[in-house]
Amino acid sequence: MKRADAVALVDGIFEDITDACVGGEPVKIPGFGQFKVRDRAARMARNPATGQPVKVPAKRVFKFLPAKALKEAVMSKRRGKSAPARKKKTSARPAARKGAVAKGRKKAGRRR
Repeated sequence: MKRADAVALVDGIFEDITDACVGGEPVKIPGFGQFKVRDRAARMARNPATGQPVKVPAKRVFKFLPAKALKEAVMSKRRGKSAPARKKKTSARPAARKGAVAKGRKKAGRRR
């Protein structure tokens, strides 16, 4: 499959999902998940800075619900081959000894 054909296919799928969700229909993809639009009711909230009550208007929100198979696949591959474990970074210099003085600095003490 050519790249242009793949891009056209994926764009077409996204357009179909968008059209269905705008129309209020859920889109289910077995083994992957479900896209749907949900209506949120208006509510009262508080401004965290001032504590004043604020009206939050009603709105429609887009929601994705992952399928059980997708959740299990993601959870089982936490440290798979694609994500190697990270090594601790080590300092290029050895650790300073207790009581050692860094180069260019004088040891603090009383002046005479």
